[in-house]
Amino acid sequence: MNEVKSLAKQTLVYGLGTIIPRFLNYAVLTPFYTRIFINTSDYGVITELYAWMVLLLVILTYGMETGFFRFAQKSDNPDRVNSTAMISLIATSLLFVLLVNVFINPVAAVMNYKDNHDYIRMFAGIVAIDAITAIPFARLRRENRPGLFSAIKITNVIVSLCLVFFLLKIAPAIYEGSHGWFRSVYNPEYRVGYVFLANLISSGVTLVLLLPLMINIKFIFDASLWKRMIGYSFPLLLAGLSGSINDALDKIILRRLVGEGDGLSVVGKYGAAYKIGVLMALFIQMFRFAAEPFFFERAKHANAKETYAFVMKYFVIAMLIVYLGINLYISAIQYIVGSNYREAMVVVPIISMGYLLYGIYINHSIWYKLNDLTIYAVYITIVGAAITVLINLLLVPSFGYMASAWAHIASYGAMLIMSFIFARNHFKVDYNMKSLLPYFIIAIGMVLFSQFYHYSNLISELAINTVFIIVFILFSQYKDKTLSVFLGK
Repeated sequence: MNEVKSLAKQTLVYGLGTIIPRFLNYAVLTPFYTRIFINTSDYGVITELYAWMVLLLVILTYGMETGFFRFAQKSDNPDRVNSTAMISLIATSLLFVLLVNVFINPVAAVMNYKDNHDYIRMFAGIVAIDAITAIPFARLRRENRPGLFSAIKITNVIVSLCLVFFLLKIAPAIYEGSHGWFRSVYNPEYRVGYVFLANLISSGVTLVLLLPLMINIKFIFDASLWKRMIGYSFPLLLAGLSGSINDALDKIILRRLVGEGDGLSVVGKYGAAYKIGVLMALFIQMFRFAAEPFFFERAKHANAKETYAFVMKYFVIAMLIVYLGINLYISAIQYIVGSNYREAMVVVPIISMGYLLYGIYINHSIWYKLNDLTIYAVYITIVGAAITVLINLLLVPSFGYMASAWAHIASYGAMLIMSFIFARNHFKVDYNMKSLLPYFIIAIGMVLFSQFYHYSNLISELAINTVFIIVFILFSQYKDKTLSVFLGK
């Protein structure tokens, strides 16, 4: 119990580096973007290019983050593991930036941005820096330094926020009143480009803040160790790429399936609503940052499986409470996005449930990581990616972004089922998932009621739905003593 309480505390601290920055993004940047970019196509550009970044970041980190945890755990010299992984990522990231710039014309043409080479160059730099900083951030997690981890993450977002507001809100006013040098360095028509410039600068600041951590080790590249790490991590690359297809493909493929005329506008609307649904993923990411090193460390103990089952149960209950919070207050939360984007809010319950299933899969997937069976991650996520691709290709022309939203549930649900099936023969843990079915039934029932019941006004809706959440929490306390566990009593 004490170890689980420690995991919960670390999860909360990592949340400072995950939830607070993302909260600033959702509570500040999303309202700002969806109001300043009245043309939904402009926000579609941002949504699509960041989807490309998700895919490319997986490729450029190629599972090395998890490989670092695994080999540092087994090694008597974790600094050698750290150094080898870092040199590998620096080399491949710099090569990526070089290749993008050398072949900028075909790359921009493939991505349908042949008139915006600067967008592509900046986003290549952002992805490369994020890949390089993956290992220093992983080292902070392994060394249980969530405070520094969170402080750097928060600094990144604050720098980005300040730059975005200056470049898109303050600078245009300065430009209008200026007759000197400012007019030669600022272009008020560049708009979307300044979003990527702000991100590039903030990523650079993050790299500078992590430099002391990166240079205080002896740089040694162990080729033999690197080959073993690649052997372990490469399946995770394939799995991660397939997984990122689930996460990002819909934003990329929508534009092409809908057509160039309205494609970016549809992507913009869907992307804005998607940001609300993906709040669920933020809590899952917060948990994963703390849980991954915890699970690896806990594997040494005899009762590890019981701990994993215990964590799973309360993880699911906590995530269902988050699910209710997002969807029962959606009538208020929707004002985060501009009015031009709110028609797509119908996807939020679907997207958030899809990510809840993904969170359960992430929790369960420790079985193949602990047993060096990462090839199973490839099998599982390729099937999930295939389902995503098929549903989008077959149903988006008829049902639009609703098909893309449902693809998340179908894909992550299939991945979860496959993970449980494969684990039976390799690392079976009695999670007793049947005992959690009442929680799912109650939560989904509450959300469906709130979707179809006609409340008299917003205040009554929020009041009734708050009672729903309280009832759910009291039920969880009655059934599984949830409050006692969460409060450490």
